[in-house]
Amino acid sequence: MRVVVKCFYCIEIPANFFIFTKILEMLRLLIFIGVVLALDFYAFQSFRSVTKNPWVIVIYIISTIAIFGNVIYHVVNLDRSATLHSGFYQAFAFFVLFYIPKLFLVSAMFGEDVFRLFEGIYNALTTRPRAGSSIFSTRRKFVGQIALGVAAVPFLSILYGITKGKYNYKVLKYTLFFEDLPKEFEGYKITQISDIHSGSFDNKQKVEYAVGLVNEQKSDVIMFTGDLVNSKTSEMIPWKTTFSNLTAKDGVFSVLGNHDYGDYTKWKSDEEKNQNFNDMLKLQKEMGFQLLLDDAKFIQKEDQRIAVIGVENWGKGFKQKGDLKKATSKIDASDFKILLSHDPSHWEYEVLKDNLHYHLTLSGHTHGMQFGIEIPGLIKWSPIKWRYKYWAGVYQKANQILNVNRGFGYLAFPGRVGIWPEITVITLKKGKRDRNNIF
Repeated sequence: MRVVVKCFYCIEIPANFFIFTKILEMLRLLIFIGVVLALDFYAFQSFRSVTKNPWVIVIYIISTIAIFGNVIYHVVNLDRSATLHSGFYQAFAFFVLFYIPKLFLVSAMFGEDVFRLFEGIYNALTTRPRAGSSIFSTRRKFVGQIALGVAAVPFLSILYGITKGKYNYKVLKYTLFFEDLPKEFEGYKITQISDIHSGSFDNKQKVEYAVGLVNEQKSDVIMFTGDLVNSKTSEMIPWKTTFSNLTAKDGVFSVLGNHDYGDYTKWKSDEEKNQNFNDMLKLQKEMGFQLLLDDAKFIQKEDQRIAVIGVENWGKGFKQKGDLKKATSKIDASDFKILLSHDPSHWEYEVLKDNLHYHLTLSGHTHGMQFGIEIPGLIKWSPIKWRYKYWAGVYQKANQILNVNRGFGYLAFPGRVGIWPEITVITLKKGKRDRNNIF
């Protein structure tokens, strides 16, 4: 007898497929444990070269076992059907807080060991007298002390990111020029927010402050580019009143992000998942959001208009449900177009190649990985750049502009380091775009 399991889309999948998936997950976990244990062993040897104090060493060992054991416990026991995963998030936060600095320590000490290896080989080949072990140990201790000092920088940065940075909201303002902007929309202001991820919030006062900050911009319209929740619509219920206070003269437009479909949790049945999705649609309407599901609306001023187009999620490596053709079925080629599309990879792979010209696309999704370094005019870096070509800020290509919002909330890692939560304010201006006035 062949045992099959029905998925949400009514495709029959052999039960042994799920067994294989479980085995694969276990292998990944074992590899992760092995890598971390190897890192810890080397880090411990390096740490011992810096201090011989037995109490310090005991505290180091106990904290390492507690932090690593805690994150493994929460990974193994993670309930994907639960609404909140605060225990896992906290365990992950402590893991990042202590292990990122360890990487700095290990890197420095590994460099010292490599140097000693080549130095020993050189001494042996040139028959030079060998340096005494005391010289080696003294130098190693000095390098270790420097490494610990350097490691304190990411430790303090991550600690700030967990305690303060996740609510360190920044208002970023851009002026964008378009030659064919309808004259009635000269100076039109758009506030964009994205990736609220309400299931992660733990401070009502800070969130209310941020919503007030959005309203303080007094923009003509607010546009939300997806990911209202982490997994389930119910996560937004405690925050419904707060976000219902978002107001703008021309309203609040929104689209769905990949997390808004309920794909990242376990459901008892297809019916339960469908109900969750219907609740999402109902909730956005009750909050006053004009949700665009492969649809478009027009904002009219006198006899001129701009089109606001919203597509369902389309992402490289994620759900690809958005349908540009359907969304623009009511659009004229001559219309000034603002496209809301959650994932910036959509702009790269679909939007730029489309026959229609999309003047401005608003996206989010990347969060800037919630980790990086940004100094205006000097540096803009995050590991997310290795996954997304367009990951934060304003980009221009083929005479079209994309803005990728860094996100309002946070996900998984309960903090932000160097990449702060963002409220974007875009002012549209009529004019010729050149190198001096792109934004």
